[in-house]
Amino acid sequence: MTYREAIKKSMEMLVKEKNTVFLGYNVCFGSKAYGTLSDVPRDKKIETPLAENLMMGLGIGMSLEGYRPVIFFERHDFVLNALDGIVNHLDKLGSMSKDQFKTPVIIRAVIGSKIPLNPGAQHTQDFTEAFREMIKFPIYEPKNSQEVIRDYIKINNSYGPAMIIERRDLYDKE
Repeated sequence: MTYREAIKKSMEMLVKEKNTVFLGYNVCFGSKAYGTLSDVPRDKKIETPLAENLMMGLGIGMSLEGYRPVIFFERHDFVLNALDGIVNHLDKLGSMSKDQFKTPVIIRAVIGSKIPLNPGAQHTQDFTEAFREMIKFPIYEPKNSQEVIRDYIKINNSYGPAMIIERRDLYDKE
């Protein structure tokens, strides 16, 4: 099984939960999250404009209403636009409310590929270590298909927020 197939299988596992919804740009159209959401029903996906802070705010709000949003960021570079929501709200709502509020948001953050064409420094940056310094909720960084499955099972069994770092260079590898 390739890394991409493992992600696709994990999305199909998540979609079985009635409250799961997938947000982002290119989740309904275009690449459908690089093909990983191609078999997810249309009514479980919300296509958003290129407005990352809006995506995060929408996801946090939906999580407070009982949904489990999976927010897809095509590139790490774009996550930077959503850091206010991630660092100041998603990461802190549980502790600020003494766990009265749960925010089971899943962030899929993709590190862009440099092959076969390098899109440049602006679309291939890796902010994983910076994210680890800024937020307390779990950040998963699977390096192969087995780790993808394992990490999504852990995330699915959790009721808090989580970020999963996907590496586009690994999508077609075993």
